Amino acid sequence: MSPYLSMFARVFGCAALLVSALSLAAEPPAVSHDGLELVPDAKAQLLYRRPGATLAGYTKVALLDCTVAFRKNWQRDQSSSGQRVSSADMDRIRKSLAEEFRKVFTEELGKGGYAITEQTGDDVLVLRPAIVDLDVTVPDLKSAARGRSFSTTSGQMTLFMELYDGGTGEIIARAVDRQKARDNGRMMWQNSVTNRAEADRVLRKWAVLGREALDRAHVPAAAK
Repeated sequence: MSPYLSMFARVFGCAALLVSALSLAAEPPAVSHDGLELVPDAKAQLLYRRPGATLAGYTKVALLDCTVAFRKNWQRDQSSSGQRVSSADMDRIRKSLAEEFRKVFTEELGKGGYAITEQTGDDVLVLRPAIVDLDVTVPDLKSAARGRSFSTTSGQMTLFMELYDGGTGEIIARAVDRQKARDNGRMMWQNSVTNRAEADRVLRKWAVLGREALDRAHVPAAAK
């Protein structure tokens, strides 16, 4: 197995375990397989942190490409409901969502003065993001023959994020958070515009949480 495929399998294997815990409302382990401790009352649904780790020393962020994985059997279920979703359609959705993730996080981190860099170093926080269990209720397929599709919500997705020290490469935190699109309570026409608007809202929420965590770490202890 190539190093890339090995990393991919590790990330999504770990993500699957934690997402399953969320789905089953199971009690998550207090300590992860790699020594991270569960943080109670975190703003993310699950947050693990290395004991003693802090974000205070980081002024730059290396944002790795966001990988995207659909909910299991999503394509099959869409086909069963009459939506003919091709592999090309799925690749387009993955690419679009990953690009939007980078755009939103870059904008939000910039508001806090955190520069995005491709370098590593002691003052660099490395973010390895993944979106898993992506469930687009009504994908906007590029087909002129397709009629309008209606739903009360655009779907849901789960963020799986790992944070690494840019100097040592040591993992310092891992977060998992599932977000659903707003349910309007009535059937609405869903398309690329409504889907993107809901995706942007969720991505912005995650990006703000990340920036605020960095901001809090940089506040002097006497001022907290």
